[in-house]
Amino acid sequence: MKKDFLSILDLTPNELDELFVLADTLRKDTRRHPLEGKTAALIFQKPSLRTRVSFEVGIYQLGGHPIFLSQEGIGLGQRESASDVAKLLSRYNHLIVARLFDHQLLLDLASYSDIPVINALTDLNHPCQILADMYTIRQHGKLRKGVKVAFIGDGNNVVNSWLEVAALYPMHFVLAAPKGYDPDKDILHRAQRAGASTIEIQRDPAVAAENADVIYTDVWTSMGQEVEAAKRKKAFKNYQVNEHLLALAKQDCLVMHCMPAHREEEITVGVLDGKQSVIFDQAENRLHIQKAIMTKLIEQYAGKD
Repeated sequence: MKKDFLSILDLTPNELDELFVLADTLRKDTRRHPLEGKTAALIFQKPSLRTRVSFEVGIYQLGGHPIFLSQEGIGLGQRESASDVAKLLSRYNHLIVARLFDHQLLLDLASYSDIPVINALTDLNHPCQILADMYTIRQHGKLRKGVKVAFIGDGNNVVNSWLEVAALYPMHFVLAAPKGYDPDKDILHRAQRAGASTIEIQRDPAVAAENADVIYTDVWTSMGQEVEAAKRKKAFKNYQVNEHLLALAKQDCLVMHCMPAHREEEITVGVLDGKQSVIFDQAENRLHIQKAIMTKLIEQYAGKD
């Protein structure tokens, strides 16, 4: 792996498989402590439940100590420059985990850091989430070439990371989104040029859901977009994942959501809490895949001992 994990495109296909195998090992073997005697700084500009808890628990289980740093505490990019924060934290710690708004700020941190930086989410992508999702699909025996993943909703950072993984792993990825809510153009074109997967942008969610192995959705209004909530709710009113839409997919289709979920908005209660839903497997697997990422990075780029 590269020194930093900033996007899924930092991995090769072989490294993707290696992370899954390592996650299998780490969830069974609790004696491996690559972070023993080490610390990890967690910089969080955005509120978090799953991301913060899974990283803090994972760091602890790997023998390390997490240090949580809020935006109010350090003022990243405001009171303190990214370069100063990166250089300072490199003197104290062995890892930086960053959950930020601006992706460029993440790139700046990595550029000036002497220790590995992990992307725990930016407005551009969400690589740890999608690796956990892929690991969940694998766990349920559906990760095979040509697996059809239908994402119903906004072409947001989660979709951008799905496109990045589609550039590595051969699948059929379909986004159903209203016009004006497509994913990042550069990421989409790069994934299409890679030629590994069939990639579609649809306007009709029913067409996207047909014979899908996985139906995935996310909130219509992400953090930082609250002023657009009414506009978005109107635009996405026909993009709800409900029982009718699920019936168009394969009978054993998995239902996925990265959470938090707005029940009865982007997804109905019956589907979200139904027998095909694997949302809590996804959430748990954030812990296992992130432990694998941290283990790989710390063992290759151990920094100070």
